[in-house]
Amino acid sequence: MSIIEKAAGKIGTGAPRAAAVPPASQAPSQDASMIENALAKQQSKHAAPFVATPVEPMFISPDRESPSEGNSQVQSINLARLHRMGVVAPDAEKTQIAEEFRIIKRPLIANAFGQGTSRVKNGNLIMVTSSLPGEGKSFCAINLAISMAMEMDRTVLLIDADVAKPRVPEYLGIHADKGLLDVLQDKDLKLSDVLIKTDIAKLTVLPAGRTYKRATELLASAAMTRLVEDIGNRYPDRIILFDSPPLLATSESSVLTTHMGQIVMVVEAEKTSQEAVREALSHIQSCEVVGMLLNKTTPTPGADYYYGYYGSYGK
Repeated sequence: MSIIEKAAGKIGTGAPRAAAVPPASQAPSQDASMIENALAKQQSKHAAPFVATPVEPMFISPDRESPSEGNSQVQSINLARLHRMGVVAPDAEKTQIAEEFRIIKRPLIANAFGQGTSRVKNGNLIMVTSSLPGEGKSFCAINLAISMAMEMDRTVLLIDADVAKPRVPEYLGIHADKGLLDVLQDKDLKLSDVLIKTDIAKLTVLPAGRTYKRATELLASAAMTRLVEDIGNRYPDRIILFDSPPLLATSESSVLTTHMGQIVMVVEAEKTSQEAVREALSHIQSCEVVGMLLNKTTPTPGADYYYGYYGSYGK
């Protein structure tokens, strides 16, 4: 049984049964399931490796520290706290989760900048999402962002686009009053006014901003299109990661999909049903590259996993 078959089998179905995944040499039949087609698609020239096992820890409340005076847009991240939470930390020693996200990020970067493969259109615009809440997408988005920011020649902009339940500032322990939705609403507000530079080298954060009842319409507006085009093209070395809402919980993520070059869909092992995965995949068919990241798995002793997770089908 291949790594991919094992990974697919961990997606909960109510019974411990693996999904049938067509071999690399075979094209899926017309009546193949959505998840089979999605897995088969990863064997294309833009395929990327992601089936991973990082386990999202119980959330630790941010340290109660007052935000810096003067609404400074340069804020410090408590790296020791990140390490306690199990998040990749730039100053930490070599860890399993750091190694896992190094492998996960590599094909994403290759697709974005044409390193060893043809360059994906808008490949530097990457959305991290899930089918349902609680699968660990924000945890994975933050780990990817920090890991990518550790690259020698790349900068990263992490956008908290989960406008209904933003988690990025909470995780990082930073303070944010305004953000993405405020820029889209207020023509006089500049993007630079809401960006937060962190003391993690080459990592900048764009918070979600204040809640707005017509958030979906804002994300579907011409202002959002202009904003995405601007941030996507302004710096040739920049990777933009969007922490998106769950696909089956809100409509915002389906709107965001239209701008993306790559999507990472986080699936909680042994819990998320194949039916939910199939339904979620039907919302993101327009994206050229979709990878599935299997999260919260329990490594099997003696299994053929590299650092407990790696399976290549091509993320």
